[in-house]
Amino acid sequence: MYSQEQSNYNNQLIEEHAPLVKKIAYHLMARLPASVQVDDLIQAGLIGLLDAGKHYNSSLGAQFVTYATIRVRGAMLDEVRRSDWVPKSVHKKARDVAAAIHEIETKTGRDARDVEVAGHLGIPLDEYHRILWENSTSKVLNIEDLDTEESTGISMFQDASSNVVSELIEDEYKKRLSEEILNLPERERLVMSLYYDTEMNLKEVGHLLDISESRVSQMLSQAQHRLKARLNYDT
Repeated sequence: MYSQEQSNYNNQLIEEHAPLVKKIAYHLMARLPASVQVDDLIQAGLIGLLDAGKHYNSSLGAQFVTYATIRVRGAMLDEVRRSDWVPKSVHKKARDVAAAIHEIETKTGRDARDVEVAGHLGIPLDEYHRILWENSTSKVLNIEDLDTEESTGISMFQDASSNVVSELIEDEYKKRLSEEILNLPERERLVMSLYYDTEMNLKEVGHLLDISESRVSQMLSQAQHRLKARLNYDT
């Protein structure tokens, strides 16, 4: 039975970890389109934090901050997805690009080049670059979609009996993702490392590599499409 003592304890945890919501919100903002308002993220995150406090059970052995981070981040991403204003055509083009990369790399056994993908899609190269730019700036960056942290992390707390299976699935996925990142073309791998690992913004990465901000955005988008093609299709 959920005791008053447990309720008071969880309320205390929520108060102590309220700053976590703002921290996660501003961290996500660097990867979201300009139309997303940080206040909306914070509001969604606070609801996620309240939900975390309500369902947290310390007897399962995980620290509250770990559980709360998963729930808060998941609530924010859910809010972004619910308010997704991107036309369906943009999502379709993204799927087409990933499929084209998969077909080219399966046939050639090497990294698909920009001009090859554009040719496969039957569009000019500048149009292909525009699709990459649209996709990288109009929604949550695709690397977020590759992340299974929300589902596997939350299920770990809901059903202890499935914990081992969930961890194995997550570990295998992360292993495959890490391997495919290492197999990216060197330039794309470097851009991803600077953007995600060191958390530089597009302008900073461009300045360091002496390329335009839009080119950095294109390279990130292409790397993400390449990862999707390699992870989501059987070769």
